[in-house]
Amino acid sequence: MCRHLAYLGPPRTLHELLYAPPHSLHVQSWAPRRQRYGTVNADGFGVGWYPEETGTPGKDAPEEFPTALRYRRAMPMWGDASFTDAARAITSGCVVAAVRDATIGFGSEESGAQPFRADRLLFSHNGAVEDDEALTAALALPVPSGALDARAPVDSASLFAHTVRLWRATGDLPGTLAAVVRRARELSDGRYNLLAGDGTVIAGTTAGDTLYALRRPGEGGEGVYLASEPFDDGHDWREVPEGSVVIATRERTDIRPLN
Repeated sequence: MCRHLAYLGPPRTLHELLYAPPHSLHVQSWAPRRQRYGTVNADGFGVGWYPEETGTPGKDAPEEFPTALRYRRAMPMWGDASFTDAARAITSGCVVAAVRDATIGFGSEESGAQPFRADRLLFSHNGAVEDDEALTAALALPVPSGALDARAPVDSASLFAHTVRLWRATGDLPGTLAAVVRRARELSDGRYNLLAGDGTVIAGTTAGDTLYALRRPGEGGEGVYLASEPFDDGHDWREVPEGSVVIATRERTDIRPLN
């Protein structure tokens, strides 16, 4: 299993989001408090974010300049002191991050660290698939164009491939995540807590593990968080019920059943 977090709101540094809280994602890499499966998330980490200004493609920035940037490592988050420093200088109003406890049978190489990325989509899977071969056969191919992470040697890859296809076809992020979970459950038992963002909304599912939501006032306005577990005890976190999909915009948070 893993721990993951998404944020949407006024620009914050990655240090504020991932390191500063008392039970931050950084702390959860070695001491999660509500993780039901596994004990330590030491098999890699990653964070994706949307720059506040990327320039005009072809003029201020090259055409291939990504709309979502990403940093991933195969090492434990606590072991990367250089990123700890860099996080103080990186600011964004939308972030998706995860620390990884690799599923048995899969390695801890960097390609398996999430979030995965395609176009403006950042995607994370907290869970495990019991019959990975069934999902791979039904969902992995053909690999969506530009979604190289769908080739990663990890059980989340086929879920990401199907997510990219549906999201590109509909533009409905929460609807896409709910549909992916429903289809995955038809193919295999497993735990399918998905989390994703596209720069303007963040969304997640509860299908086998915990997810919490928080709207928090702060300098510059209100920010919203979706997280596997609360990163502090001083705010009114809302537990998302099992079997739900949650969508958060800058204005509101809505929760509805997966089915």
